[in-house]
Amino acid sequence: QVQLVESGGDLVQPGGSLRLSCVASGTISIYHMGWYRQARGKQRELVARISRSGITNYADAVKGRFTISRDNAKNTLSLQMNNLKPEDTAVYHCNDINWRFNWGQGTRVTVSS
Repeated sequence: QVQLVESGGDLVQPGGSLRLSCVASGTISIYHMGWYRQARGKQRELVARISRSGITNYADAVKGRFTISRDNAKNTLSLQMNNLKPEDTAVYHCNDINWRFNWGQGTRVTVSS
């Protein structure tokens, strides 16, 4: 079973940037992957997804600000987040778009002045 480890979260001011990373213990190159977030008291939501071949899609709330990428050779997934807003505050997770893998611990992003 592939294990996922997310990192890169931090406390940042509105308008700031962060880059999240997800490292998989096994191959993820054959899967469509995504970044999810869960804010306190809310359901987990998909914010960005990337296909096996690199086609990307974004939730409207992050379009134009977030960029998802992958390195299949290194079994890693990244999320570049720019112009962060307080409503981006959440715990961020990576996973296959069908939730194929066990959820990792996630990485906390807090956007606050």
